Amino acid sequence: MGVLAVYGVQNASTYIYYGLHNLQHRGQEGGGIATFDENGKSYRHRGQGLLSEIFTNDEIGELKGSMGVGSVKYANASKGGPENVEPLYFRHKSGNFVVAGEGNLVNAIQIADYLEKHGTIFQTDTDSELLAHLIKKNYNEERIDRIVKALNMMEGGFAFIVMTRSRVYACRDKYGIKPLCIGKLNGGYVVSSESCAFGIMGAEFIRDVKPGEIVSFDTNGMRSTLWSRFSRHRMCAMDYIYFARPDSDIDGCNVHAYRKEAGRRLFRECPAEADVVVGVPESGLSAAIGYAEESGIPFEMGLVKHKYVGRTFIQPVQSMRELGVKMKLSPVHSIVGGKRIVLVDDSIVRGTTCLKIVKLLRDAGAAEVHVRIASPMMRFTCHYGVDTSTPEELLCSHRTLEEACAAIEADSLGYLSPESTRDACFGCADPCQACFTGEYPTLLYDDSITSE
Repeated sequence: MGVLAVYGVQNASTYIYYGLHNLQHRGQEGGGIATFDENGKSYRHRGQGLLSEIFTNDEIGELKGSMGVGSVKYANASKGGPENVEPLYFRHKSGNFVVAGEGNLVNAIQIADYLEKHGTIFQTDTDSELLAHLIKKNYNEERIDRIVKALNMMEGGFAFIVMTRSRVYACRDKYGIKPLCIGKLNGGYVVSSESCAFGIMGAEFIRDVKPGEIVSFDTNGMRSTLWSRFSRHRMCAMDYIYFARPDSDIDGCNVHAYRKEAGRRLFRECPAEADVVVGVPESGLSAAIGYAEESGIPFEMGLVKHKYVGRTFIQPVQSMRELGVKMKLSPVHSIVGGKRIVLVDDSIVRGTTCLKIVKLLRDAGAAEVHVRIASPMMRFTCHYGVDTSTPEELLCSHRTLEEACAAIEADSLGYLSPESTRDACFGCADPCQACFTGEYPTLLYDDSITSE
């Protein structure tokens, strides 16, 4: 998912709408915007599908106010449905508020059990609702104190936006697994999952929200509160590798620069004799350029991506992914025909997409197809929001390198090492690579939450 908030900017909903368009790659199943006007009246519109399918100009104009929160929903098959589309709106005697978030809690079951024992009835399957009920629980305390207490009960990788009638709170997990950054806009502020949203909005990047930090925005400006003294920089490697746009800067590292460096290191570790280097659009192109520059093999646009087709990996059902691959790419016959191809992609999850692309290139006349992946073998499921489902679905969870190569019908297959994946990341010294190594930065199950 992707989240975005604006504070202190007239016609906030319009800015949020355009900013969310630059976050559409983070979620295509649904989206929404909620605002408060200067009188404290709330407005909200949300729906399923792409932003262009959800909003009209009139609907955006009806979302009045100078502060608001927007969200695009990632297609997680286990949390689908219109009721789970954010932002979520909550009424409470201490003041109504809105919550939107991304990521995943690893102790969501324990928190839900705790809240149900205290009488909570849930309307969604979202972690954002868990946060909202934890905030409401201690309603006699200051809002910031309630948010701090709530976050300290949570374990996982997440970024949450909480909006009241007068304030916006931006919260990042203490491990820094999920990205969140701050910008300035027309005398006000913007918070976004990625800095690429700032450009279309005309906002100026200020900084990233720190791990374990809450940044609040109100009439006094911007203030920082550390909700956890334990903090680490374990930014999700898959954001650099796949999810983020190449024009985003995350924790001091530009995504395009990271992918190019990964491509250079990939050639050093997995060279191939070939005539051309072909990248898989879009997220494989930067790594392919780096591979070509390091190897001296020409980079060619051997695959063309069809416009207006979404990302196949974040489709919720496998059959949709397989159909999507056929709609997504076309080979350039005159480029790949009779050539030995180095096919560079960002990652292989289930192997479906890669197998289809290898077949596309062979059908277009490619003499050889050598697949090179600018990340390690994905062997383990993600518990922080990447929908990799069960280990059995992962190509490499139960296969050797040779068996994986045979499964995708390539002439050879090579992966980047975890060490190079780490070292290519200039901003984050130790990115989370749990899906590659099985070394998770958090506890996976937290049984320490007990009733008061």
